[in-house]
Amino acid sequence: MRDAEKKSILVIDDDVTIRKLITHHLKLNNYLTHEAKNAEEAFQILNKAHIDLVLSDVTMDEMDGFEFCEKVRSNEKHRFLPFVFVTAKNTLEDKFKAIESGGDDIITKPFDIKELILKVQALLKRTEIYRTYGLKKSIQTTFTERKTKILFVDDDPTITKLFKYNLESAGFDCNTVNSVDEALKVAKHFHPDIIISDIMMPGTNGYDFRKKLLEDDELKNVPFIFLTAKATDEDILEGYDLGITDYVVKTAGPKIVIAKVSAIIRSLKDERNKAISELHQAASSLGAKVVPDNAPTFNGFEIKQWHIPYRGIPGGDFIDYYKVDDNNLIIILGDVMGKKWGAWYFAFAYAGYIRSSIRGTLQSVDAYSPAEILNRVNDAVYQDSKISEVFVAISVVLINNKTFELKYCGAGDVPLILKENQSKQIKKISSDGLLLGFNKKGNYSDTLLKLKNGDVIVMMTDGITESRSKEGKQFGESKLDSVLISDEFDKSPMEKLKEEFIDFTNQNFEDDISLISIKLKD
Repeated sequence: MRDAEKKSILVIDDDVTIRKLITHHLKLNNYLTHEAKNAEEAFQILNKAHIDLVLSDVTMDEMDGFEFCEKVRSNEKHRFLPFVFVTAKNTLEDKFKAIESGGDDIITKPFDIKELILKVQALLKRTEIYRTYGLKKSIQTTFTERKTKILFVDDDPTITKLFKYNLESAGFDCNTVNSVDEALKVAKHFHPDIIISDIMMPGTNGYDFRKKLLEDDELKNVPFIFLTAKATDEDILEGYDLGITDYVVKTAGPKIVIAKVSAIIRSLKDERNKAISELHQAASSLGAKVVPDNAPTFNGFEIKQWHIPYRGIPGGDFIDYYKVDDNNLIIILGDVMGKKWGAWYFAFAYAGYIRSSIRGTLQSVDAYSPAEILNRVNDAVYQDSKISEVFVAISVVLINNKTFELKYCGAGDVPLILKENQSKQIKKISSDGLLLGFNKKGNYSDTLLKLKNGDVIVMMTDGITESRSKEGKQFGESKLDSVLISDEFDKSPMEKLKEEFIDFTNQNFEDDISLISIKLKD
């Protein structure tokens, strides 16, 4: 990693031993480091250097870590800077103070250095995703399903009434004013999508109005149309020199103005769609997929997956496969509450915690166990003040192609479904695990199943059962059972489920859709 690509971390602690210990391990993990023994030194570093994350002690002379964090957050430049408290304090009150002061996480002394590095990695990655998500969100909310807002400025009340009537009849939300001074005040709270202004007005004219807008960071990029009785080349060129979007002559009439506004809206929507497409590509380049393209090949089993994000935007469902060795495969299906990019942001964070917990479990436990993985994830999530506030349902399955055993553990998830090939019985295996992060001790336990040739396991998120037909009827448990008992399901489990579900819903899905089928080959 080149220096330009390294992340820079500020370590603040009045204990030089702890400070040096943390910076030593950060450097071993290829991070740039800055050290401060108190808040005063830390502020100096923040003002001079580019910092990507702060690790701060709480108990310090003159200004404690909570107050320091609040002051950091009050600076627009550092509002979203990842901030982790490293402290010996671990009461609920301390955790509350950490959240209230703007902290992202808290690590308790004495700490495990591996845990600290993991949280640093997770927070830095989440910050990259947050920036992408935040940009995406701001673009999306500009022109969504709400009406386009137009601020119309003209000193002639008759003209404003005429255009207001025609613009609102065309489906726009129009606010009219009769002076530039009034327009500047209204624009601040109305947040127009387009401004249309006359040029010749008493007091401040349209050209000066446009110049004032260009000095305002909040309003300077709002598309601007001049409306005027003047139509000379000189007048038009003066308007375009001020960066206006278009120019309409009053005598052209309201229909022409409406056509111009509609064209601008279409153009801006095209730009928005282009930006969203670029953000999809950016997310992909970050390696931020939370659902793989295909299920893996695993000897002795036929594994298939189907995933459709809500309205085509990455959401809260995540799927992962982890091949332990030639005989063991871990399958994970998770569902973060919510839809679209907001849920996807947290799904990405969870996927990282789970991967890390799997690695830790496999290194320290002889018997592979989904319950142990969830217990470790729960420990990490419980300590994370941001992630622990998010509802997540998760299923973890371990299959073995030597013993043909399946181990399962879940947390708040949709029951696992087993269809036995010989008896044709359908069994639903429910987990009793709490939602992740709700309790310090998850107390998760494994359920063991012995599979036989032709047996099928189905894992799904609640987007399947909760989606509705065009008549408003839920797919639900009864429709699901009717599909499971069919002979066609035995032959091609995934294909039959997909076919029936798509036919029932007419592809009008109400949530992210995720489905995994696991069949022990005959």
